[in-house]
Amino acid sequence: MKLTDQLRQAIDDCGLSRYEIARQTDIDESALAKFYNGHRGLSMESLNALGAFLQLTVHMGRNPKPKRK
Repeated sequence: MKLTDQLRQAIDDCGLSRYEIARQTDIDESALAKFYNGHRGLSMESLNALGAFLQLTVHMGRNPKPKRK
């Protein structure tokens, strides 16, 4: 699942309206709506505010490249 899809799921799961999330995070409501609907991204500042508000933790990892023969 893409990170953006995971963020949208976290927004859905928190039980608050997007309006309330925007109000409490100081993210422009239209910017949050456009992000949620897949029409644009969010700034790093907005992503940080959203992640902090939703109490999200990002775990980074990557799949190792297969060894060439």
